[in-house]
Amino acid sequence: MELEWERMWTKVWNVAGREQDIPNVGDYFTTELGPESFLIVREAEDKVRAFYNVCPHRGNQIRNPGMGHAESFQCAYHFFEFNLDGSKKFVPDEDTFTQGVPQETALVEVPCDTWAGWVWFNMNPDAEPLEEFLGVLPEHIDPYHFEKMYIVQDKTIEWDTNWKASVDAFNEVYHVQGIHPQLLESLDDIHVQIDLYDRHNRYLVPFGLLSPRYPNKDEITDALQGMLVRAGIDPDEFDGAPEEVRTMMQTAARESTEARGIDVSELNDDQMTDDYHYYIFPSITLNTHHTGVMVFRQRPHATDPNKMYFDLQNYTRIPDGADPPPRPAHTTYKHGEISIGLVLDQDSYNLPRVQKGMNSRAYKGLLINYRERRIRHMHKTIDDYIYGPDR
Repeated sequence: MELEWERMWTKVWNVAGREQDIPNVGDYFTTELGPESFLIVREAEDKVRAFYNVCPHRGNQIRNPGMGHAESFQCAYHFFEFNLDGSKKFVPDEDTFTQGVPQETALVEVPCDTWAGWVWFNMNPDAEPLEEFLGVLPEHIDPYHFEKMYIVQDKTIEWDTNWKASVDAFNEVYHVQGIHPQLLESLDDIHVQIDLYDRHNRYLVPFGLLSPRYPNKDEITDALQGMLVRAGIDPDEFDGAPEEVRTMMQTAARESTEARGIDVSELNDDQMTDDYHYYIFPSITLNTHHTGVMVFRQRPHATDPNKMYFDLQNYTRIPDGADPPPRPAHTTYKHGEISIGLVLDQDSYNLPRVQKGMNSRAYKGLLINYRERRIRHMHKTIDDYIYGPDR
């Protein structure tokens, strides 16, 4: 856990939050990762900065968790005050510091950048540029225009499992037949395209189809009927075969989305229905759809490797010029306190059992098949950070 933190987490780009949450100069929010807290602030109209949320005087946190607005940052402990760029503004009774207070006494800044409407930070002062870290992902994801999407759900749940077990679960669909059998009625869990990149990866899951595992190949299942309804198609008037549902959904989704004033001309037909599922190393999962994205941020617990924080956020795209939906409050829960939907409830029920099993002396380590190769890719990338690629 310590090696993972020092050699990997402190060397990668991490998502802090949304630019939309800090539209004005002086707007700020905090974010936590492992044992650290960070303060994100819009210092100028075109400049966002990120700092450790720590006063350099005696270590007090500058701001409590949350978001707000400030003209400057005053530490509540001794009233040290800092400008929005982190520089020293005022020190009470400064003449009593016989050694003097160095002018460079300031909030400790970390590299910060923006992409896709998110603010990103990196604890490594010599970090590679965010664009270089992301590699091919902007080319793939920019056509969805995440920057035009607004958050409509924002929850954090403490799960009783390691963060890597969570990433592993979402990086394969091999478990659908066991944990999510109801999904066999509406997606193809066999013919899934998998692509591995430098650090990141993706798979493309076809929706609007029966799984080859589903026993009745001619059935228009309740799940497929529900998809037709959501696409604006009356199931009672649909007389096609199950394999035709997806094509009809794609046509209907494109037409209805364009009619709402949302331009999806940059997306192909498969993107009208399918889950283009991206994993941004080390902790971000994007379930990407034509007018929305479900985001998982999987954060390590500060002290317990058997726990993690699962950040669940849903975003929706609105027509240009339309009023954005109200920003939901961020709420936090312990494992099992709330439902987060059937599929994720099934995962969250299973993962603590995975964690207990992995802690058994009988467990010898991951046994990976070809459909689980995203997992192998992720663990190799972690090992490359910890031990070096030439170990």
